[in-house]
Amino acid sequence: MKSKVDPKKIQTETGSSYRFGDFELNPTERLLSRRGHSVAISPKAFDALLFLVRRADHLTGKDTLMNALWPDTHVGEANLTNCIVSLRKILGPESIQTVSRHGYRFTLTVQGEPGIAIDTYERFVKAKDLVRVRSIESLTAARDLLWVCLAENPLFAPAWAWLGRCCWLSGKVTSTSPDLAMAAIRRALSIAPDLACAHQFLTPIEIDTGQARHSLVRLRERAARFPGEPETQVSLVQVFRYCGLLRESIEADRLAMDLDPSVSTSVAHTLFLMGDFPGALESYGGRAGYYMDAAAWAALGESGRAAQLLRKRLEQPGMGGLLAVLMRSLLAILEERMQDALSLMDGAGIRHEPEALLYLARHYGRIGAADSAVEMIRRAAREGFVCPPETLAGDPWLASVRSHEFHSSLMAESRKSVRSARG
Repeated sequence: MKSKVDPKKIQTETGSSYRFGDFELNPTERLLSRRGHSVAISPKAFDALLFLVRRADHLTGKDTLMNALWPDTHVGEANLTNCIVSLRKILGPESIQTVSRHGYRFTLTVQGEPGIAIDTYERFVKAKDLVRVRSIESLTAARDLLWVCLAENPLFAPAWAWLGRCCWLSGKVTSTSPDLAMAAIRRALSIAPDLACAHQFLTPIEIDTGQARHSLVRLRERAARFPGEPETQVSLVQVFRYCGLLRESIEADRLAMDLDPSVSTSVAHTLFLMGDFPGALESYGGRAGYYMDAAAWAALGESGRAAQLLRKRLEQPGMGGLLAVLMRSLLAILEERMQDALSLMDGAGIRHEPEALLYLARHYGRIGAADSAVEMIRRAAREGFVCPPETLAGDPWLASVRSHEFHSSLMAESRKSVRSARG
């Protein structure tokens, strides 16, 4: 028989529970309630639910979940299946998704977690959704919401991590310093040292500030500690690419997808550097586009289509920084305004964007300014991004570089760096 939970008590304990749908899950009291009434649930099903809720929206592998529930006991998969069946009877058949051959995902929207006020968490959820849109307007709105969250709860580590992510993405558009983004993520890690999203968001900031090798060491160690964590493989996709390890980057993408087929990685950029422009376009779909897909269409000879995309996007208010230079110079090249392209690139103030330097090198190479292209490739390497040997050898927009007197030395330097990173 279900017992009635005092609504006043529920009101005072909102900061002690995870909230989703009509349910509240209190880990301390080991209590599941629905609309103020306690719900009968077995201890093992409670543990399974708590584990899944804490990884809401992420895939949890069957082995990972079984090891968490029965760490010192060998049990059959039927035990886990029975737990999931019982939870679906309580929460609804669509509450836990089965991902064939992989595991389970908790699909109900978590609207609160222990220690966080309801209103604060609602703002946080909205801010995360806005960051994922990655438009100028959405990032600005997300940043403001996250600052409110942190004013209300300065120890809300995920909010610090997402603020760092938001500031870093905004900086990509406006060319602002990454210092605030780095500080926010460091703050998140000081509160929660193993917070997966903070480690994931730290990676692009580290590699854009010349610390790709440091990231590689950190993430390899983390992958060994948390082999079932897809976020680590997502980060390694990017880090391997910065180190010139394109095959390893592709493999990290495969591992990330094996762990969670719903994750999004930066593998489109890896495929671009491998010369697989159709693959890059396919992987890039579904997100707010700026430069990369237009560059891929241009590389495929679809100049008109690329130019059309760029013209439309450059009409957006607030478009500035290096991203705008990349887009405007590419458009100028496609419209055969070569002097305009040179002026844009020569006047670009570039900081903390080593991968973007390679894209500028491609632009210089396309218009025959091989000296400038070589300098950009070498500068990218000095700042932490290795132009892969595959790109030097095969990118059609670097044809003039392959005729340059320093091409052989560039190739030797690239291969040396790749061997060193591969270890």
